[in-house]
Amino acid sequence: MIDDHESQRSKAHEDLEREIREGRKFTAKEALARLAGPGAMKGASPVSPVQQAETEIGNWLKSNVPDSAGALQMLLQRNLRGSELLLANLDWPLAALAGYCEHVLESEHLLRELVRQADVEWGQRMDERPRFERQGSADPEDPYTFESVRSTLAEALKRLGH
Repeated sequence: MIDDHESQRSKAHEDLEREIREGRKFTAKEALARLAGPGAMKGASPVSPVQQAETEIGNWLKSNVPDSAGALQMLLQRNLRGSELLLANLDWPLAALAGYCEHVLESEHLLRELVRQADVEWGQRMDERPRFERQGSADPEDPYTFESVRSTLAEALKRLGH
């Protein structure tokens, strides 16, 4: 009697599932999910480790690097995105950020280029002409000067424990 009741229930369940499937399209995603079997994604994140690392860096920058226009934060994140430094430190993305900041601070040329890029990005965001720092003279309204960016990166390194 119990087996008879369960078989009727199972048959009803199958009928209901068939009706549901008839009313919708079968997609490639669903085919792959069925091939993988039930629970294939159990415990796994649908977000790749690279994206997780990039997101962690972005969140840290927003919380720890003062940048009202956001151009410097965006450039730091963009320059690390997909880089060998980040890929080598997926488990420690903030170590990759610290390594990048150290690398930029060690090279006057890289620091000046970062400042130039920040000025360009700021100009695009504000729909204004960029305020480039000239050798020895800075526009007092320039949000990204050689010294201000150097100071910001040095402070970020301190906060990162380097």
